[in-house]
Amino acid sequence: MRKRLASDTGLRTAFRAKFVRIGKKVNFKGISEETILLTGIIDISKNKVVADHLWFSYTKAFQAIALTADIEIQFEARIKQYTKGYVNKKYGIDNRQQDYKLSHPTKVKLVDTIGK
Repeated sequence: MRKRLASDTGLRTAFRAKFVRIGKKVNFKGISEETILLTGIIDISKNKVVADHLWFSYTKAFQAIALTADIEIQFEARIKQYTKGYVNKKYGIDNRQQDYKLSHPTKVKLVDTIGK
């Protein structure tokens, strides 16, 4: 589903999404970090869904707004390509593939939810 982001790689664009929950991950240094799950990511300029879900680090920009379940937020982010997949050189397994993500989210704000 993220293939829709491919044509705009490298561009900073505005998006809208629904906040679902806070989670955790362990970073490459072994330290636990909080993350947030966003679903139904929409490119505002094209008014099309570009991803069904994405995880972001729970940065100060996201902490500055009161995140509660099922609220909509708007933000800008850069579209980047990255490599994902499993590699085990010992057994000759290489399941890497290219995918797309949104990085460096800025200008995070709540979307007006009047009428909901």
